[in-house]
Order: sequence, then C-alpha cells, then structure tokens
Amino acid sequence: MSRLLSPITLPSVAGDGLPLRNATFLAPMCQYSVTERDGVPTSWQLVHLGARASGGFGLVWTEATAIVPEGRISPEDAGIWSDEHTEAWRPIVEFIHAQGAAAGIQLAHAGGKASTYPALPDTQRGRVPADEGGWTAEAPSSNEALGLTPPEALTMEQISGLVSAWGVAARRADAAGFDALQIHAAHGYLLHEFLSPRSNERDDEYGGSFENRIRFALEVVREVRRNWPAEKPLAIRFSGEDWIEGGWTIDETVELAKRVHELGVTVFDLSSGGIGAFTGPVGPGYQVTLARAVREALPREGTFVTAVGQITDARHAEAILVAGDADGITIGRAALANPNWPVHAAVELGDGQEAFVAPQYWRASMA
Repeated sequence: MSRLLSPITLPSVAGDGLPLRNATFLAPMCQYSVTERDGVPTSWQLVHLGARASGGFGLVWTEATAIVPEGRISPEDAGIWSDEHTEAWRPIVEFIHAQGAAAGIQLAHAGGKASTYPALPDTQRGRVPADEGGWTAEAPSSNEALGLTPPEALTMEQISGLVSAWGVAARRADAAGFDALQIHAAHGYLLHEFLSPRSNERDDEYGGSFENRIRFALEVVREVRRNWPAEKPLAIRFSGEDWIEGGWTIDETVELAKRVHELGVTVFDLSSGGIGAFTGPVGPGYQVTLARAVREALPREGTFVTAVGQITDARHAEAILVAGDADGITIGRAALANPNWPVHAAVELGDGQEAFVAPQYWRASMA
C-alpha cells in the first residue's frame, strides 16, 4: 500500500499514540454555519465532518473552534466555552468514530481578526458592528497590520485570562471525546499576531524580542498540555512564513517548533501567511518547503509533520511523503469538492477503493 494510505500512528508524550487508518487529514475549514450565533455546533458540522469521515480520511479536524465568544472569527463560528458546547460536540465525535476516522479539534482565538463578516459569497467584508451582533476585537497591539479597523490592545490581565481559557477549552475537548487537539497559531489569528513583529508592537514582556514574542504561545502550550491527556496527541498549526518584509520567518518557526516540542507538542502542520495581504508563492505544494524545514529540524522519532496547500493530486501527495518532506498530508479545498478524496486517492494509487469506502457505498465505482 502507498505511504499516503498506509496505517500510521500519531505520536503522543505517553502511551502508544493515536492509530490512524491512513495519513490523510481533513483541514480545519470555517463553515460559518452556526446560525444561532451561540457557538454551538449544528447538524451542518455533523454532516460536513461526518461525510469526510465516511469518505476515508484518517483524521478529521474541526473548523477553528473558539475558546471564548470573543475569539470567533465571525458570529457564525463554532466554539467550546460551555457545557452546552461540549455536549453538542460529543455526538459529532461519536459519528466520526463510527466511520473509522479519528476526531481532532482545532482550538482557536481570532484576536484582531475577530468579529468579521463570514467569508461567504455575496457577503460584505470587514468588521461586524455592535448593532449587528459584533464585538470589540482584541489583539497584542492596536494597529492596521491586519487590514482591518485597529483592534484594542490586550492588557496583561486579559492575556493571563486567555491562557487559562485555552486550558479550560482543552478539558472540554477531552470531555467531548476528541482524540487529538490542535492549537491554531497561524493565519494572522491571536497566537500568530503575538509571534509576528508586524502585528506585535508591544514594549512589555510580550513584545519586541523573539523570546518575548513567543512567550504567549509557550504559555498557551504549557496550559493546554497541562489540561490535555498525555496519551492524546497535541498538535499545533503554524504560519511558517508571513511572506512580508519584517515579518515572522521560517527560521523563527523552526526554533519555536523545537521549543513547543520540548513542552509536549508532537504533531505540526505548516501553513503560511495571514498578516496583511498574501504575497507568498502560489501553485501546487507551495508550502511544502516549510513543512520540510520543520521536519528536518525535529527528531523523526516522536514527531509528525503534515504539509498543506494546493495538494490536490494523490500522486503529488504520495511523492511528498516518499521524499520525506512530511509525514502526512492535510487536504482542504479539494475535500470540499470531493468528500471521498481518500477513496479516489486509493483508486489512483492502486490500493483499491474497498480499503476506505463506506460499506453503504460499496456498489459505487470510484474509478
């Protein structure tokens, strides 16, 4: 069987790790479908995530799931800040498991990119005003680096409270039955905003030097690790490069990856951009070099690196793994178009659709 579709194990700091049926991961993708605006996942999340689980993915990541109400990108985003959220996620996790996939949750805080309109067709862009259900966005600094109305700068007390909120959300994720947890530190959201010199202009212990800019991220990782079971994998998603002058770089990403690995992070996903307009490269696999840099910097034993970014062809995905540039492949937009992407990949790579196709669909030819 191909590297892409062979069984793998996601490492954890204790226990035997998390076995997966293959090395395909559904990317966390915002759905903007919580119409009640209360953060509680709905039947849309069940169907969206469940369809990809039945479509053969090894692990299914949720959309960015807010740790506090103010951490949502839009009012229609999902969250996990109350018992109601925990209970609503549980049956979704159970259905994913019933389809043979593992369930992962991406915990997030949008920071200065919070309270914006959903990125949907025919929807306006920018901040949602208070009279339309919006709220005041908060970030490391009050500036225009994100291309939006400047957010308010977080106080030291607020920063401390957010660290605690990440830990509480991790406990709720465990209670809901999730198998893996990913900390969202990419795409210009709160953790990334602290990391990047372009968005972080603080002159206290959380800004300026590299050591200061990574302080908040390290505090969050420690708190999540303390509240997340050691036998379950802990992951992080980085923007490996800002692709802008004076921004966050891949060399800094590699150093931070080493630091968080020492704190118990074992799974790394490498994306890029998010601070201002995207000016990086484009094309199939345009972010693979970032995954390779982190893969080469970390010990092979006990770590797992996934690549993401316009990887749509199964043979391309297989080549990335064979070359050793990454250990797994995260599929995003291609999975929106084709929930059965891993099944089709199995056919293309000669492994046979029967390995991953849902039994209810056995009559279908995926060739």
